[in-house]
Amino acid sequence: VQLQASGGGLVQAGGSLRLSCAASGRTFSTYPMGWFRQAPGKEREFVAAISRSGESTYYRHSVEGRFTISRDNANAKNTVYLQMNSLKPEDTAVYYCAASKLRIGVLAIGDYEYDYWGQGTHVTVSS
Repeated sequence: VQLQASGGGLVQAGGSLRLSCAASGRTFSTYPMGWFRQAPGKEREFVAAISRSGESTYYRHSVEGRFTISRDNANAKNTVYLQMNSLKPEDTAVYYCAASKLRIGVLAIGDYEYDYWGQGTHVTVSS
């Protein structure tokens, strides 16, 4: 599967952005999906995950209540979203979407559980 992330940009602290990740192929609904980010000089970290159906989600603690992951498996949209509200300067990073061929469980949390990665989209939050 190929993933194309978009929606990044420059926003002031307290603002919002919605990231999108479009997936190719007809099997999108079979993949748990996730968002990760990598800030300058730091390692990549998990942000949010969503199950195949979209019924289950999980977030890193620092974004819980501010970010919302969702997906559209219908109408051939094959897209996962990350709605980011109340953005903080520490949210500045390159954001990556990823798809997992997870065989056991409904959510993939570790980056080692993901098999396909998008190219990343830059998010800059100014103070």
